[in-house]
Parts: sequence; C-alpha cells; structure tokens
Amino acid sequence: MEADFPTKRRCVGHEKPEAVARLREGIATLLSRWRGLQLAIHNQWGGNDSLQKSHQLVADILSCFSCSKEALYAEELENFLHECMLLSFNTEMEDGSIEEVAEQLMMFHAEYLQGHH
Repeated sequence: MEADFPTKRRCVGHEKPEAVARLREGIATLLSRWRGLQLAIHNQWGGNDSLQKSHQLVADILSCFSCSKEALYAEELENFLHECMLLSFNTEMEDGSIEEVAEQLMMFHAEYLQGHH
C-alpha cells in the first residue's frame, strides 16, 4: 500500500501480549461486521485470495496500532482503507462506511494507548 498509513512497523517488544490479542480481536470483529468488506470477500472481488487479503488487512492495522505510541490521524487511516479496498478488492466504497470503520478503529487505538499496552 502506498498510503501514508504506517504499516509494517517493527515493535520494540514492550507490548503486553494479552493487550495486543484484545486489540487484534477488536479489529477482526469490526472488519467482520463491515458489510462492504464482507461483500468483497464473499464475491471474491479481490480474486480467489480475497479472504487472505482481509486477514492481511487485519494484520496491517494491528501492526500499526500495536507498534505506534503516537497519535495517528483518522484521515490517514481512511486513506489507507480506501486504497486497500480499491487495490486489493477492486471496490470503490462511497457509502460512508470507510469513515465509520476508521472512526471505530481510532477508538480502539486510543483505548490501547491509554494503558492497555
């Protein structure tokens, strides 16, 4: 992905495994309820590996969130999600759901930063 959203970070190793596991579960649950993404997976708009692409999306968001100790911007996350949906799933989302998902993800990250790591 070319968006400014910082994925593929190296963590320094101070994260609590149980907090990271809860964060991953929250991200995965939220994305599993995102209708646009689930339609893309079900209809294989991203190809035969659409399900694997959705798992990679969870991993990328988790990596960024669990390794970031600084504030992230919702607009960066929205751009990342938009680019991912377009490039990985050949899907243009114009229903406002990207913004809603990004807002909820940002809440997860804020909770994680408030001592849950």
